[in-house]
Amino acid sequence: MLAQHSEIIIQCPVCQAESKRLFQKEYYWIRQCNFCKHQFLEDAVNAKHVETVYGDEYFNEGGTGYPGYLREADLIRAHGRRYANLLSKYMTPGKVLDIGSAAGFILQGLVQSGWQGVGIEPNESMATYGREKLGLDIRIGSFEQIEPESRFDLVNMVQVIPHFWDLQQALETAARVTKPGGYWLIETWNHNSRLAKLFGKNWHEYSPPSVLRWFSYRDLDLLAEHHGFQKIARGQPQKWISGAHIKSLVGHKLDTIRWFKHFKIFLNIIPDNLRLPYPSEDLFWVLYQKI
Repeated sequence: MLAQHSEIIIQCPVCQAESKRLFQKEYYWIRQCNFCKHQFLEDAVNAKHVETVYGDEYFNEGGTGYPGYLREADLIRAHGRRYANLLSKYMTPGKVLDIGSAAGFILQGLVQSGWQGVGIEPNESMATYGREKLGLDIRIGSFEQIEPESRFDLVNMVQVIPHFWDLQQALETAARVTKPGGYWLIETWNHNSRLAKLFGKNWHEYSPPSVLRWFSYRDLDLLAEHHGFQKIARGQPQKWISGAHIKSLVGHKLDTIRWFKHFKIFLNIIPDNLRLPYPSEDLFWVLYQKI
């Protein structure tokens, strides 16, 4: 007899231990490693996934993406400057590679703080905007398929590592292009946070196929160590979000819940241009250094 699909052994992409099915979300199975507890999408994806998921709709039509990414420019640029200030405690500005740059607002915030930057972005419209409107050096392509010619003091991966379709290939490349003693800055969501546990499968970051993997402190540290990096510092970022983004994201995630229609009345009162601090309990950053 053929084995049932649920009995298929699938190794963890972080530590190669066996994994198990955790739950199903949006017709996709999410698995969890039996050892490091890393969570990941069961279905394998390839380079076409990037074109399908991160087209112009992702940046303009809300849902799991943005209701209007370019309108978030000031908020995202300020986020880049805050990270530049954080990095100044550990290093002087040098050359930075910004992966998943989108239109380049975080990269611009770093450049405004003294960094020399190169960005990589798979969405042609976003990369073109960054080059033509902001004067940034943003290359078009998926990082898994690009080999940057330069070497960098910092590889910046803010809100990008859960989206790599080939995690090991991406980080092998990131390790190669990092100078000896250089750094990785990673910002991602924490599936082991109180907020994630409270909402369970309705946690906002469980959004396959846009999001492919979900980290916690432990598995991200293991992954960095595997590629020759050690943790230097970790914390929770100060993050701001627009009213329009809140309404779009919360509305998309909770629209199928019966009681949400009552809450939606109050949600719609929020002005689109209102800037609100994100609690950040389920969000973290880590600074790693190449050993």
